[in-house]
Amino acid sequence: MLRILRIEVESPWVVLILQGQIVAEWAELLEAECLRLGRSGLRVVLDLSGVGFMGRSGLEALGRLSQAGVVIAGCSPLIADMLEEEGIEVKRKVRDTKDD
Repeated sequence: MLRILRIEVESPWVVLILQGQIVAEWAELLEAECLRLGRSGLRVVLDLSGVGFMGRSGLEALGRLSQAGVVIAGCSPLIADMLEEEGIEVKRKVRDTKDD
């Protein structure tokens, strides 16, 4: 299961705080939501600090989202290492995301 909490921090930024697992249909749901927000003009930051497990489908979805401009932040060291091994840029802290 994946829980998504949306926080609008300051326009045009929105943070999605994720809790749980990014697998199968949850990865698809997350990707669709991020793309929808992006099409509406918002810049999306994913806070993965509450993610305990990520399957291959989650890894692939985050790769596509990263290429689409979604910022990935707040990962555990293990998940951050996994993402970086796949060539996905990760901000280690959520508060560092708006410096770009």
